[in-house]
Amino acid sequence: MAVSVFAVALAWVTPAFSNALMLLTDRVNFIPRESSIWTFEPYEINQGSSNYWLYGEDAHRYYYFVYTPDEPYRSIAKRNQCAGFDKRDVRTWCAT
Repeated sequence: MAVSVFAVALAWVTPAFSNALMLLTDRVNFIPRESSIWTFEPYEINQGSSNYWLYGEDAHRYYYFVYTPDEPYRSIAKRNQCAGFDKRDVRTWCAT
């Protein structure tokens, strides 16, 4: 009983359950190496036939899904000096 309550509480307070489901349902999905299944939270999902994340975040960084062999994603610190920065528009992400 206690294990069940703990598992439900863990699923409620962390994105681990939804991330695990995301990883299991679509082979394209992954968690950025700077983040973890416990902290990564997608905030924009592709609305096509695949449900992979386009933008995500954790406590310290924002991520954009690029999905090219040499650069599968881009990331930027939440504390950045980009003029006109918009976390939902990778074109505003400056090199930091």
